[in-house]
Amino acid sequence: MITRPTRLVSIAGFLAAASISEAQVAGLTGTLIVTNKSTANATIIDVASGRALATLPTGNGPHEIVLSANGRIAVVTDYGTGPAPGSSLTVIDVPARRVVRTIDLGQYRRPHGIVYLPGDSLVAVTSEATQNVVIVAVPSGEIRKAIPTRHNGSHMVGVTRDGRRAWTGDIGSNTVSELDVTTGEYLRSIDVPAQPEAINVTPDGREVWVGSNQTGKVSVVDPVTGTVTTAAEGVSWPYRVLFTPDLATVVLPDLRNEEVRFLDRSSRRELSRIKLAGAGPQGVIMTPDGRYLFESLSTQSQVVVIDMRTRTVVGHIPAGPTPDGIAYTTNVSR
Repeated sequence: MITRPTRLVSIAGFLAAASISEAQVAGLTGTLIVTNKSTANATIIDVASGRALATLPTGNGPHEIVLSANGRIAVVTDYGTGPAPGSSLTVIDVPARRVVRTIDLGQYRRPHGIVYLPGDSLVAVTSEATQNVVIVAVPSGEIRKAIPTRHNGSHMVGVTRDGRRAWTGDIGSNTVSELDVTTGEYLRSIDVPAQPEAINVTPDGREVWVGSNQTGKVSVVDPVTGTVTTAAEGVSWPYRVLFTPDLATVVLPDLRNEEVRFLDRSSRRELSRIKLAGAGPQGVIMTPDGRYLFESLSTQSQVVVIDMRTRTVVGHIPAGPTPDGIAYTTNVSR
């Protein structure tokens, strides 16, 4: 469906607009943390009111963000801008609304994709410039190990529920790479359609979903057989892949076509799509119960709220300029 017109929010009027947001959805509470790429910061937002609680500095070009299971610690990848690569992570205490540390990754430049490993003390983060996935202890900032991907442009990363296997989408090599997180070893790579960026792995590790920016295909890799099958086509820029908590539905934001697609995971059948004209959909996250979806709209400085029961837009929440990575917790931080 085409969403109702939305009001663009200037930087000067951002805080004022946030306090009068039309985003309130009955019964929906919690906290969002959204990275704003062009202004090098992250905004903490109260979902119930749509009000910005704090905007905190990050490194240049913050892209992805991941949140601990208890909703207290957020970690941002500082990718950098233009020819100047970033090499740091920004760690945010969400309830306290402050940056608690910046982790220097040293030689491991262009950090991008990031996931928490089980136990909530370690994160796995891609270093796109050095072809590695780096395992970092968040409380201490210590780099525990670097796992080579051996392929160019390792951009995003997906990890199994047990934290033992990781897969990267290697944009420059047209492959996905499998890594043993426990031993720190590169295991293999599998050829996939060109320019794979978006990637996600089912918790049991039986399916690796990957989006191709060049071909518009979304493929599923079977790690047992190594076979690659097509799940969707005509997705101009499949920016991310997200599974619903029950694994029944796959959500595919399409940045270039400016829409969000919904697929039945088992049959690969398209269920519906939402058109977001002029919005630039990018980062995506879901409430733990699978009821609501939050999608950052990079060209409209806001987050759209989608009801997953009806797959319709039910609200908009102001964010900062060029929002991208997004995280959500049911915790209310006011």
